[in-house]
Parts: sequence; C-alpha cells; structure tokens
Amino acid sequence: MAVLVAAEPVLDTGAIERLARETDCTTRWLSPARALELHPRRPGEDRLHELEPLVRAMDRVDHFVLPLAGRRKHVLLSDMDSTIITIECIDELADMIGIKAEVAAVTEAAMAGSIDFEAALRQRVALLEGTPATAIDTVLKDRLRLMPGAVRLVRTMRAHGHRSVLVSGGFTAFADHVRERVGFDRAHANELEIRDGRLTGRLLGPIVGPAAKLDHLHALALEVGRAAILAVGDGANDRPMIEAAGLGAAFRAKPVLEAAADIVVRHTGLDSLLYVQGYADDGMVDGS
Repeated sequence: MAVLVAAEPVLDTGAIERLARETDCTTRWLSPARALELHPRRPGEDRLHELEPLVRAMDRVDHFVLPLAGRRKHVLLSDMDSTIITIECIDELADMIGIKAEVAAVTEAAMAGSIDFEAALRQRVALLEGTPATAIDTVLKDRLRLMPGAVRLVRTMRAHGHRSVLVSGGFTAFADHVRERVGFDRAHANELEIRDGRLTGRLLGPIVGPAAKLDHLHALALEVGRAAILAVGDGANDRPMIEAAGLGAAFRAKPVLEAAADIVVRHTGLDSLLYVQGYADDGMVDGS
C-alpha cells in the first residue's frame, strides 16, 4: 500500500487516475485533493516501487509505502524540539543572552550525529549559566510555536483510544507546557537546575537522551507490543527509538535519521502520520 499527501490540496484527480493506471492500483481519497491511498490490484505484482519517480515530479508531495496490516498504531512516541514544536528551545534560551550562534552550532552537530548527544547537551547547558529563569517564560510566550498538524495528530489518536507520549532531549519547563497544550498523556525531558532565579548551568537527574528514549519505547512495548508503536523525531538522538518502533517516522529530519526511518516526511505536516494510519478527514479531531 502507498499513501500520498500533498502540502496543499492541489492533487489533480486526472493525474492521480493516470498514476493509478500506470502502477495498476485502486485509490481511496482520505482528504479531498490532498491525501489518498493506492492499493495494488494484484498484490503479487506490486508495482508501488514505480511511484517514486512519478511522485518526485509533483510539487511538495510526500509518499509513503508500507504494509496495510497493522497500520493503526496504539501509541505515539514523539520527540519535541523541531518535531512537535518549530524551535530548538535551548537555542532560543541562548539567544536571550546573545550566544545563539555558538549554541546552535553545537545543537546542529548533535542532531546530525556528529558529536555525542549527552556531552553536547551538558556543554550547551553550561553556557546558559546565569541566564535569568524568566527567559524560559519569554521563550514560551514569544517564540514557541507548534508544528503544523501536531494538535490534530495527538488529539485524533486520543479520540480513537490511543496514547501519546512526549520524550524530549529538551527541558521539562517546555515539555510540560507542550504536553498540556497539545494533549500528550505524558512528557519526559531534562530538568534545568535553577537557583535564586537563574539557571546554574547544570541539569538535575539522569539525562533524557537516545538511550532513555529507547527505554521508554521498550517500556511501552511491554504493554502494547513494539509493532503498535509509532515513533517520530528529527535528529540523530531519535534514531534508536525510530529504529525500534513498529513504524519509525523521520519528520523534516537530518539525513542520518532519514536513513534509519521507515517513512520520511519532508513537505507536509504531522497530520500526514494520521493519513499513513488510514484516518480520513472525517475521523480526525482538528487543531492548530
């Protein structure tokens, strides 16, 4: 089975019919002019591999090829920074004290997998020593924005009886806010130490990094089974959980994660992960 999702509702019915004929598929629209499924007429003669060059010629269209069986997942396990939200919170905190370029360079290297995540995190947090804690509120109020489709993804899965868990290498001060705002059932993240109204440059408790994300996935798998988990992220620190999930999704991700993922979202919003699971618009709960 394949799913096509466009960034805008611009899919031409005639073009889709030609595409279906060329690949010998039937179609089912999930969202008018925006999202549809293609199913091989003769599964033994699956020609879905022929879709890639045809879809590449379309403007801002993601396509996903995956098995039909087990496509509905019972748990969403998601990264936060640059996945559920549009920013890297630590970079924005650094901007409050004029060192964004320095910190962002380390963030970029860590997300690309060029340097160790935990070492990079401690290095960046140390640079924030002395930052007023009010900077957290400023970032929350003025800079934190949700990724398109984030609320729709989480609330639709909840409406259908499924859970969503936020697991972030970022900070609890932001993750708890995002959990409540978006509707996640739980959130796990790193805790910044604050004394006398300022960041100390240290973290409290164990690091939530690649290993911890994988541990959370394994714990959930004991309840629902690994195949029932959808994991999504954007950076190298998400790779272990993406590889271990029943369906691992790279969202606007670094190449190192795209290479490890089952599906890759480059052009569309997080609600593409609902279309992948077979939800149509009339079964979704809308949100920003």
